[in-house]
Amino acid sequence: MELSETTKHILDRVLEVNPSRVVFDSLSEMRLLAQSSLRYRRQILALKNFFASRQCTVVLLDDLSSHEGDLQLHSIAHGVIALEQLSLDYGAERRRLRVVKMRGMKFRGGYHDFTIETGGLAIYPRLVAAEHHKAFLGELTSAGSSELDALLGGGIERGTSLLLIGGAGVGKSSIALTYAMAAAARGEEVVIFAFDEGLGTVFARAAGLGLPLQAHVASGRVRMQQIDPAEMSPGEFAHRVRESVEREGVRVVVIDSLNGYMNAMPEERFLVLQMHELLSTLNQLGVITILVLAQHGLMGPMQTPLDISYLSDAVLMLRYFEAEGRVRRAISVVKKRSSAHEDAIREFRLTAEGVKIGPPLTEFQGVLSGVPNYRGGTGPLLTPDRLPTEGPSGG
Repeated sequence: MELSETTKHILDRVLEVNPSRVVFDSLSEMRLLAQSSLRYRRQILALKNFFASRQCTVVLLDDLSSHEGDLQLHSIAHGVIALEQLSLDYGAERRRLRVVKMRGMKFRGGYHDFTIETGGLAIYPRLVAAEHHKAFLGELTSAGSSELDALLGGGIERGTSLLLIGGAGVGKSSIALTYAMAAAARGEEVVIFAFDEGLGTVFARAAGLGLPLQAHVASGRVRMQQIDPAEMSPGEFAHRVRESVEREGVRVVVIDSLNGYMNAMPEERFLVLQMHELLSTLNQLGVITILVLAQHGLMGPMQTPLDISYLSDAVLMLRYFEAEGRVRRAISVVKKRSSAHEDAIREFRLTAEGVKIGPPLTEFQGVLSGVPNYRGGTGPLLTPDRLPTEGPSGG
């Protein structure tokens, strides 16, 4: 009797108001009133027949407290959307949804991250690279240093990605900042996503290298976004990157670093696939993407925590090596898909006037191993009297 009275009250109210949208929150109450699954399903079917002749959208909420037998209700509804909440070992909870079925229309399958914010839900659809294309010219762009451009065969083409790999503090972030400043000086929009360092540290490094980062940030040419990955899902991050490109006209994206992106999301099983879709999307939109990845170790054999080199169009390797009782830095291009590149290994130094690159280390053997053998005379190394005072170390 309680179910019949409740249903009659609902239908009378619908006839009185004639709404365009009705929400039942939640079906668990009706399930308790029905007392049996058969009566419950018959009641839901009766409601469907009642609303079928009305210009009204009905939204049914279910807390999944029923038995598996009640999954037959999915066949009654025109669409089914499943929402999940995931609790990680550390960090905020993650929410995602999946469209199980939707009659009469095409929908994007798989899981999509979402957050609950002031004003409603913010949903981040799963990125599909094949849906994003834009006509552009793949011309070469300068890195702001003639020596670095020579290493890269003239520069970096638009619509490609550059991966900087090396040990901690060897100068990866400094070279990424150098390229970002060169792009800003050309009048291009740049966005830097900082995972590992605070914005104050990034500004201090740029000032030590003589790079006008703060001036470009103040003018709006460069956008700095500090990412707290413990509070952000991969889907939300990919959405931020895409929004900066499509809505704000960003032409250069710097992600510093992939280590912070990966380590803060250890339970995400398909980070490489997500990064593949993100890079493919940016490439097809004519964006230059600069990725920073720190390897494990400082000298000798180096290990890469995330093998993403095959996704990058160019790979710039930075190494420490020992010579004449000093720790020095070497730079070389080990991969470039779009054009030829210099195969020499050069020494470089971070100075108050930016990144300085020396001549090829032709008289050294084993530089990439960290402990090279010198087979020549004097002169191939960058000496203090030939360069300005060193600036800060780069991350």
